[in-house]
Amino acid sequence: MKIAIIDGSPKSKDSASSFFIKKLEPMISSENEISHYNISKKPLVSEQYQELCRMDALIFAFPLYIDAIPSHLFRMLATLEEYIKKECQKTIYVYAIINNGFYEGKQNHIAIKILQNWCMRTGLQFGQAIGQGAGEMMHFVEKVPLGHGPLKNLGENLNHLADTINSHNTGATIVFSPNFPRFAWKFNAVHFFWNQSAKKNGLRKKDILRRL
Repeated sequence: MKIAIIDGSPKSKDSASSFFIKKLEPMISSENEISHYNISKKPLVSEQYQELCRMDALIFAFPLYIDAIPSHLFRMLATLEEYIKKECQKTIYVYAIINNGFYEGKQNHIAIKILQNWCMRTGLQFGQAIGQGAGEMMHFVEKVPLGHGPLKNLGENLNHLADTINSHNTGATIVFSPNFPRFAWKFNAVHFFWNQSAKKNGLRKKDILRRL
């Protein structure tokens, strides 16, 4: 089976999406042929869109942007739709890993629905999607073994997704949060992420809270 993994993060490196891709890829059967596409580094050209039309499966990994799909990925999907309708001669399955900055993974449900509707419009088969909450937290726990501690839910659900992909089948949508207390996630996000980022940019804590 020919599989395309598409990194749809606006970040060219060190994104949560790339983190999920690195965790998922070893779970995909070595019998499959995998190609990688990173649309933030360089827009796809005609030959690459034609390549995607010949795939058996497309795996998208991207972050939630205003409860939807990032605009650059949306443009890519619109262009790919045109190529598929003209050139695709087989059923392509679509899978997705979506992450968001909120703690609750259920925030991803609208983006998942958008991707499902795009598949219906384009004539593709929607396979399965998983939605992880607290995506920005992943790089802080990347040394934790997958399937343990705060990554327990992620490990289980990536395994579900990998099984669905390897069997070239469909599965239920799964949305979930990390195995980490919400109050602890909020405390760490404020004190070790937002406040530190503000400080690096010459701002104080009260600047963040100030209303315009």
